[in-house]
Amino acid sequence: MGGGDPGRRLVGLDVARCLALLGMVATHVLDERTPDGDLTFAQWLAGGRASALFAVLAGVSLALMTRQHLSGRPLARRTTGIAVRALLIAVLGLVLGGLDTGIAIILTYYGVLFLLGLPFTLLGARALAALAVAWVVLVPLLSHVVRPHLPERGVASPTFGQLADPGQLASELLFTGYYPVVAWLAYLLVGLALGRADLRDRGLLAAVTALGLGVALVATQISRSLVDPVLADEHATGMYGNPPADGDWSWLLLVAPHSATPFDLAQTIGSALFVIGGCLLVEHALPRAATAIVAVLFGAGTATLTLYSLHVLMRTPHVWPAEEPSSYLFHVAVLLGIGAVLVLLGLRGPLEAVAGLPVRLARSVNDRQGR
Repeated sequence: MGGGDPGRRLVGLDVARCLALLGMVATHVLDERTPDGDLTFAQWLAGGRASALFAVLAGVSLALMTRQHLSGRPLARRTTGIAVRALLIAVLGLVLGGLDTGIAIILTYYGVLFLLGLPFTLLGARALAALAVAWVVLVPLLSHVVRPHLPERGVASPTFGQLADPGQLASELLFTGYYPVVAWLAYLLVGLALGRADLRDRGLLAAVTALGLGVALVATQISRSLVDPVLADEHATGMYGNPPADGDWSWLLLVAPHSATPFDLAQTIGSALFVIGGCLLVEHALPRAATAIVAVLFGAGTATLTLYSLHVLMRTPHVWPAEEPSSYLFHVAVLLGIGAVLVLLGLRGPLEAVAGLPVRLARSVNDRQGR
């Protein structure tokens, strides 16, 4: 049965990463509304939730990278390695942000999220969980106070051109952008707390799955009871990062994709916990042979950096397929096919190999010097 070998890779996490990747592709490619103006199933399911799942999984990954207790120079080397990895991801995001894709590229925000999350890796699971709850409640209030005094966001995705105005770039990355890092640290904190737990404990995973579902449902229902249904439907396709900077406090009651309100953070965190916990439970319930098949079928989850970047390139005007909803299945086939090949051959994604090099070098030096 799955979960018997503590040294084995957690395939359930790869499945969750794959689902996050496919969900983000769906929000980029498929229509948000039907011809009648109703929200499509894909947008209802993945809008805002897929990217939040990515961010929570980033926290889990960071927890797994820092699970060994280190101090002194070994800790400094490991921290430096992770920081360089984060910077490489951020630079890749700037490259992709300069392409004509119509996509709000997450990678630069993702890299900064990793950088700002490093100090929190020194905390334990309980402290991280308590801090995450406080973050969900308080940081959107802080953002609502701060954003009216910041410059308006310039573009959907950060680019190298914005390096000429570092103040504007920092404002967008931290507060006003599509994936505002200060608010999104809530996702990373939840992922760190989860990653510090025993992810092979089925009882714990069942509790996490049930808790996630409960939080998502309660947050959504409370918001719906407090917000005008017409307003909620109007913004059901997203708010581009935040509620209006000049809006009143009632905007913070809304659940809408990419709104970073307390209720939206709560429901997307709950959804992410439900998916991650559910994927790990399924893995642990499967026999070893079936888990190996799942690992191949969802192998794209082992190379999400590479395959997300490939998907972005496929969205540029001169790369086939054409930009239309029917191309979604082609995107899925390409990403799943490449992921399966990588797993069968035992290879890393090329961008994962490059971005992970600083962390591997730091680990190698620590091993040679006996930590």
